Amino acid sequence: QVQLVESGGGLVQPGGSLRLSCVASGIIFRINTMGWYRQAPGKQRELVAEITSIGSTNYVDSVKGRFTISRGNAQNTVYLQMNSLKPEDTAVYYCTANLLSRDYYDDYWGQGTQVTVSS
Repeated sequence: QVQLVESGGGLVQPGGSLRLSCVASGIIFRINTMGWYRQAPGKQRELVAEITSIGSTNYVDSVKGRFTISRGNAQNTVYLQMNSLKPEDTAVYYCTANLLSRDYYDDYWGQGTQVTVSS
């Protein structure tokens, strides 16, 4: 059984920072891309940032220059450093990983962590 567990969400004022963490555990042989999605009320889920196993990154335009995605040394952890937060960043943030567990690769999701940017 594979689990992705996020942490680090919360309430922050505009201009503030938060760091999200996500740890993948269980029967995992290899992890390819890990990433973060978000979903605001009434909106579709969107990709925020992703990082491959060799460190290539991709960001949605709205967070470029403010957010940084990285992976831990053990490669089963992904972080999202969020700086200069704006009210429009308010959403539930989900961690995702494409990984090999048992016989095949599949996409796994965390339960989500709420980020609220408000004064």
